[in-house]
Amino acid sequence: MTSLPLSIVIPVYNEELNLPTLFARLYPALDALGKRYEIIFTNDGSHDRSIELLRAQHAARPDVTRVIDFNANYGQHMAIMAAFERVRGDVIVTLDADLQNPPEEIHKLLAKIDAGHDYVGGYRLERQDSFFRTYASKLINFVREKTTSIEMTDQGCMLRAYSRPIIDAIVRSGAINTFIPALAYSFSGNPAEVGVKHEERHAGVSNYSFYSLIRLNFDLITGFSIAPLQYFTMFAMACSGGSFALVAVLLVRRFIFDNLDRDTFGVFTLLAFVLFFLSVAMIGIGLIGEYVGRTYQVVRARQRYHVKEVLETK
Repeated sequence: MTSLPLSIVIPVYNEELNLPTLFARLYPALDALGKRYEIIFTNDGSHDRSIELLRAQHAARPDVTRVIDFNANYGQHMAIMAAFERVRGDVIVTLDADLQNPPEEIHKLLAKIDAGHDYVGGYRLERQDSFFRTYASKLINFVREKTTSIEMTDQGCMLRAYSRPIIDAIVRSGAINTFIPALAYSFSGNPAEVGVKHEERHAGVSNYSFYSLIRLNFDLITGFSIAPLQYFTMFAMACSGGSFALVAVLLVRRFIFDNLDRDTFGVFTLLAFVLFFLSVAMIGIGLIGEYVGRTYQVVRARQRYHVKEVLETK
């Protein structure tokens, strides 16, 4: 396999409205770099005409265009992982297809790589997202930073550059349901960040629902730290101590002051505490189940995705 200086990896899911503009901007931006390159598009089970447009683009630029076509939707990070397993470049850059991260900003990341960094994350300057999404992202970033050792200014920015050793380590890890930028950070010896422009989505709507974003960040936290289990254990111990104190107070009131029956409010208070502790127990069971489920997914070693077709020029 011939090595190249640069590989661009782009997951695609229902992006037929954005792809023509992406093609028109991406290829000139890469040609201007003066480097040999390849672009790998992974069609993640799109239901629109994305695959037809990707086929046409491969036919137009077969020398630099490769297309991986999934048989179904496996998620953005599996689409990226499939491309990582096939890249030929010494430096790999990931990019979204919606043009919110302009391809003209790629040179900024490459300059950091040339300066000796093995992993460069972009962070969005003047974000063009809604108020809710912007500040929800900041909140999630704060929670992630407090529960893991991963320090990323903007975990939601897909414009990132990786050196080949980092990509090789990611592929060897065999990680399932993981957050690739965070995994890369854990392998990096000299990471860096650079500010990049952020534009409004060119067309269509985001494929990430609010639930998907919560799910992604929950995977991030539980996939890279056992801090949630430790925090829950400490919280459960505090609740246990409080429950023992409550029982002691009720016993004192009943057998020493003999006035428990006069205050029927105490019965409802006790019921409220019982329901509260039951909810805490259910949260704990769900949290433990999340970790057990992740372990199950790894040990069963099931194929993570199925590639229907690969379009490339050998």
